[in-house]
Amino acid sequence: MRFRRRAPRAEQASPPPVPVPAGPPAYLMLDALGRKCPIPIIMLAERIREVPLGQIVAVKADDVAARTDIPAWCRMKSQTFVREEPLPQGGWAFHVKRDY
Repeated sequence: MRFRRRAPRAEQASPPPVPVPAGPPAYLMLDALGRKCPIPIIMLAERIREVPLGQIVAVKADDVAARTDIPAWCRMKSQTFVREEPLPQGGWAFHVKRDY
């Protein structure tokens, strides 16, 4: 039995990026870009009291640990983790709603 070679597949274009859902704008933006763990969490914990209840705090961070630390902090402190947005210059903006 002889096998024939398959014809090479045509290169498929990558799918377009999924748009990030727009949400309410941040009341306060914290810039922790270039800072390592645990500084983004410390900045968030110190400043969240400045935000009225129900408003959003956004933390810009490029430390990979912030991707797990900020949602975990929200669960421990009974705040709502709203979303994570990629930033064009690298890193992410983590949106947290103040619940109490």
